[in-house]
Amino acid sequence: MNRLSEFLSQNIGIELWMASLIAIALVTVALNQVAQVLLRQAAKVAERTASVWDDALVHTASRPVLAAVWIIGASVMARVVQRQVDEPFLAEALALRDVALIACAAWFLLRFTGKVGGNIIAVREQRGEEVDHTTVDALSKLARLVTLIVVILMAAQTLGFQITGLLALGGVGGIAIGFAAKDLLANFFGGLTIYLDRPFAVGEWIRSPDKSLEGTVEYISWRHTRIRAFNKNPIYVPNAVFTNIVVENPSRMSHRRIKENIGLRYDDFAVLPAVVDDIRSMLQEHPEIDATQTLIVNFSAFAGSSLDLMIYAFTKTTQWVKYHEVKQDVLIRVGQIVERHGAQIAFPTRTLHLQGGKLPPENDAAAADAPPEAR
Repeated sequence: MNRLSEFLSQNIGIELWMASLIAIALVTVALNQVAQVLLRQAAKVAERTASVWDDALVHTASRPVLAAVWIIGASVMARVVQRQVDEPFLAEALALRDVALIACAAWFLLRFTGKVGGNIIAVREQRGEEVDHTTVDALSKLARLVTLIVVILMAAQTLGFQITGLLALGGVGGIAIGFAAKDLLANFFGGLTIYLDRPFAVGEWIRSPDKSLEGTVEYISWRHTRIRAFNKNPIYVPNAVFTNIVVENPSRMSHRRIKENIGLRYDDFAVLPAVVDDIRSMLQEHPEIDATQTLIVNFSAFAGSSLDLMIYAFTKTTQWVKYHEVKQDVLIRVGQIVERHGAQIAFPTRTLHLQGGKLPPENDAAAADAPPEAR
């Protein structure tokens, strides 16, 4: 280093530390240019994706990153100068470097939260979905407030201020606020769970066996979910409820089930096996019945006034209206098969067998005491 210093002093006329400053400045400029090129390429890549997060990340990180490069370069130059010049101000400038870097991080986070909120609103409006501007704005402001508080505390700690008492006070206040707003926080985390797990989405039909809750999901916010019941009444459900109940999502079913019990007369017992076989063959050949799923046609019970057949099959369609059309066609074909075999579908009947063709004595006495118009 001494030889290099003598060489620079004798041949170029500058000191080594001055040459170091020039080199650091050139390296800083080069890094700044490289960072700009990389950020432009990242922006092009982010534009080709459907996510709103990467766009916000690239667009909001450009200026803070470039500013951080200049701050780091300037701090290195200040350290070189400090070794040559005994100036107290330079030591303070080095302490301010960390504060400046914290400010760059805060600058990025503040821009990022605002950009993400704007991108979410823009994307949902393009899809034609309803957007809760109030919720997005409130969450964005909350994120900015938390960022500012954390940055102020970090900067104060960096500058040598004691923040232990302030943190203790904030901890007690946070506990009090947490107890006061526990329901709001529960709804917030319930909404977060819905967004992450996606048990249902807007436009899907859901129901809960634990609650009197059934309808089509119209809107999901961070606080509540709006469901339109089948009678067209809106139902506003706090998101915290969905963390404690079972939710069925019929919209995501793979098939719809046909499950019917058909009763034949006891007089049709002789043709019962043939009826069962024909119904099973009909279902296996039906174009709207999925024969790869469970398909059952069996004589199931001797009922009080009928011979019961169980029909169990799954349709290929999951659409509610088309399902009922398929079910109607299946039931009509079942009736035609029963009629073709000379059988009949039973209806509730009761046969009274009289011993000797007469009523029991107590019934005769009751009939004798009855008025003439009732006999």
